[in-house]
Amino acid sequence: MQSDKLEEVVLFAARSAGLPGSIVEDSGLFISSLNGFPGPYSSYVYSTIGDVGLLRLMEGAEDRSAYFESAIAYTDARGNIRVFTGRVYGMIAEEPAGSGGFGFDPVFIPAGYSKTFAEMELEEKSWISHRGTAISRLLRWLEAYDLGRSAQTL
Repeated sequence: MQSDKLEEVVLFAARSAGLPGSIVEDSGLFISSLNGFPGPYSSYVYSTIGDVGLLRLMEGAEDRSAYFESAIAYTDARGNIRVFTGRVYGMIAEEPAGSGGFGFDPVFIPAGYSKTFAEMELEEKSWISHRGTAISRLLRWLEAYDLGRSAQTL
């Protein structure tokens, strides 16, 4: 399924899997001056043109604002699906920097920082990342869900 919305992509994948307890995740880089491109097509764009190609697309762009987004779909034991998202806002660097991370990490500078995701230690990146936020939301929901189920059995 193709969609410009990550939530729709993970919902479709979760419904297709139909497995209780399954988790599906997708993420993308959304660039304002490119109207949200590459978005959910980030993996394909990275594998075809990479950081250098993306920066070529941005040549002359004054607005370098962007965000990474992650969407996680969780299917519970009854087949109900919940989606949890996380975003981290920032900007696209003028040139790649750093050797850590993967994908577009060398060209993304999170808001409030002066280095790219690829220049950060894993712990620092995880603390502020889009995936970390989405996973934290899922874990908080699972804790509350389990507490609610436990209370119902008392």
